[in-house]
Amino acid sequence: MSAPSLSAQDSAVNLTCNDIQKSIRFYTEGLGFEIVQTMEKEGKTQYVAMRAGGAHIGLGQDDFAKGKNRSKGVGLRIWLNTTQDITALARRATGAGLTLDNAPAKLPWGPMAFALTDPDGFKLTVSNPTSD
Repeated sequence: MSAPSLSAQDSAVNLTCNDIQKSIRFYTEGLGFEIVQTMEKEGKTQYVAMRAGGAHIGLGQDDFAKGKNRSKGVGLRIWLNTTQDITALARRATGAGLTLDNAPAKLPWGPMAFALTDPDGFKLTVSNPTSD
């Protein structure tokens, strides 16, 4: 008998930020994430847990122990799937001052999507896999 496969109930990603306040604005104002938990040390935000529907993202303030200008997010892309109107979500993002890497368009395999990069270089794609 083989061992059971993982059956995850949800997923979260934790990202290290150079400027956590800038990253919080990106995710909350630009994409609509809500903060569900904040941890502070000496009156300064060190970590926030956020969610948007079933997506969970944690942001942690970098302590720069591994260097102040190190690359983050190289080779990583976070996909956020939704049934919402992709064009309206892109308008929200640009209205909040975010720059899109790719405007809303159909991907070669069908869904509508747009892409953007967070302040620390983490790549995101917001996609509606049910759009025609």
